[in-house]
Amino acid sequence: MMNMEKRKDNAILVVGSSNTDMVIQTEHLPRPGETVLGGTFFMNPGGKGANQAVAIARLGGRVTFICKTGSDVFGHQSQQLFEEEGINTSYILPDSKHPSGVALITVDKKAENCIVVASGANANLTPGDLERAEEAIDQADYVLMQLEIPLKTVTYVAEKAWEKGKKVLLNPAPAQKLPLSLLRHLYLITPNETEAEMIAGVKITNENSVREAARVIAEMGVKHVIITLGSKGAFLYSGSIAHMIPALNVKPVDTTAAGDVFNGALTVALAEGRTLEESVRFACKASAISVTRSGAQSSAPYRNEVDAFS
Repeated sequence: MMNMEKRKDNAILVVGSSNTDMVIQTEHLPRPGETVLGGTFFMNPGGKGANQAVAIARLGGRVTFICKTGSDVFGHQSQQLFEEEGINTSYILPDSKHPSGVALITVDKKAENCIVVASGANANLTPGDLERAEEAIDQADYVLMQLEIPLKTVTYVAEKAWEKGKKVLLNPAPAQKLPLSLLRHLYLITPNETEAEMIAGVKITNENSVREAARVIAEMGVKHVIITLGSKGAFLYSGSIAHMIPALNVKPVDTTAAGDVFNGALTVALAEGRTLEESVRFACKASAISVTRSGAQSSAPYRNEVDAFS
């Protein structure tokens, strides 16, 4: 394990979304037009950007988070929670015109979920906001983003960070087509199967098609590609490296933030100087722990838990 001094040398910036998750557990996910009587209802802080920032902080990373929240109770609660987690909140922006983001989540007995997001202030995080927060990019070594904020903002940050010699990681979720101008400024991308199919135009049915999708994405200009495959693990494609890294076998309870924990843990490990393969294995351990717990940020493990997990 790397010492704490090494971790502090490699600062991480997360630019992304902050939501409040409203979750209902039920026997099965509803079909179109179907009403399902659910069980437990609870609210949790969420949003892909916020989830990843919390995961990084809990795993020992030095993290700054840039997001936009409404001037409402959800926004105020989110900022307080980020500060309690040890996240630098200096660049969190209040939005007086739009409400904080909200996600409606249904989780079935198999731990599968469906999610609908009302973006609110997240959709108003603009390139102009990031111009005023350029100092945060200057201070970072790694920049991690997702797609719950405007694509033009993600593209702007990627270009700025690349110009400054920063390593930009993109978790391309929710799935959408991505311009080459964005892909060419990325150090690493972490699509799941659906996202990889959309970016590469390759139908994923087996390991060979996963390899082909990763190759196509790499040829678009991304140096390193990691395709996450849920309970199967992750496929790492980087130069001469192209192979599966298996997931750990656990009994899942809720997979809501598994991908966010994976990305946060991956970034922490890279920032500590680990190899890509070591970083993916560390991320698989962290995400395996997260799926055994309910909720989004609440499921993110602490560093001592991941180090002790086997």
